Amino acid sequence: MAKANMNTPSSDLTKSTPIDSIQACILTDIAAVNAVIQHSLHSDVVLINQVAHYIINSGGKRLRPILVLLSAGLFGNIKAQHHQLAAVVEFIHTATLLHDDVVDESAKRRGQNTANALFGNAASVLVGDFVYSRAFQMMVAVQNMRVMEVLSNATNVIAEGEVLQLLNVHNADISDEAYLQVIHYKTAKLFEAATRLGAILSDASPADEDALSQYGKHVGTAFQLIDDVLDLSGNANEIGKNLGDDLNEGKPTLPLIYAMQHGTAAEAEVIKRAIEHGGLDDLSIILSVVERTGALSHVRELAAAEAQLACAAIAHFGESAYKQAMLTLARFAASRNY
Repeated sequence: MAKANMNTPSSDLTKSTPIDSIQACILTDIAAVNAVIQHSLHSDVVLINQVAHYIINSGGKRLRPILVLLSAGLFGNIKAQHHQLAAVVEFIHTATLLHDDVVDESAKRRGQNTANALFGNAASVLVGDFVYSRAFQMMVAVQNMRVMEVLSNATNVIAEGEVLQLLNVHNADISDEAYLQVIHYKTAKLFEAATRLGAILSDASPADEDALSQYGKHVGTAFQLIDDVLDLSGNANEIGKNLGDDLNEGKPTLPLIYAMQHGTAAEAEVIKRAIEHGGLDDLSIILSVVERTGALSHVRELAAAEAQLACAAIAHFGESAYKQAMLTLARFAASRNY
């Protein structure tokens, strides 16, 4: 097993954020991925450079590239191809953000103006297409058919998830199961692909590949569930968007679904009306119903259960800094406040 790249002194880690401690064993590799990202984004078209660099450098956590690296680290050898695929995964994620913000007519992401707010919808969509196609160019360069299979399947499922979400906007009658399907398609699938890719390039056994895929799926699900919680309880400065943004867009989320199921008929009607028509006129009432019914605690418990499943999926791997980072990441995904 390769030794961890502990570039950060242990005394500093006690003062660091969870993300800092998760990254500690892969700092050199993250720098290599960032170099690949910056180099691969280049285009002779100035507007592409402006929009692509704006969105890619806008403060994301880089969780998906981190998962490619950590899952590779479990097998003792993080290679240049892993850096390449970590960048590919980030590009696919970035392209979905560019398209999402246009569809949602979003003006803020991560506390900053969205690309579409600054550059317009047309530029955001077209640059999103560029970032997608560049990701596939990089994917082909790895010359591994299994990699192409996993990533092409993932991007197709993500697209299906986007359409499912669109179909469910203003749908207050969506079931828990149908909503979780959207999460699995739209969010968890790329986490799942990221961890599987780390295993594939490390020549992992089918069992280990599947275990890491399950880890990614559960972490991605936990991550999205907490996003839903924070939409109704987070600090706007910390989460980078306004409270109730999803509700304002008419998106049903699990806390709202739970509150409708466990509130009074009158309370359920208020939430249903808000989802069906959008807007935040009744936000204060809805937040009080969400609080009284324990909806946020319920969804946090579901996220914690997902994190436990993720940790169980990699329990059989040998102890290493990479495994510990992955366990920490799973718990962070389910307990974070930003």
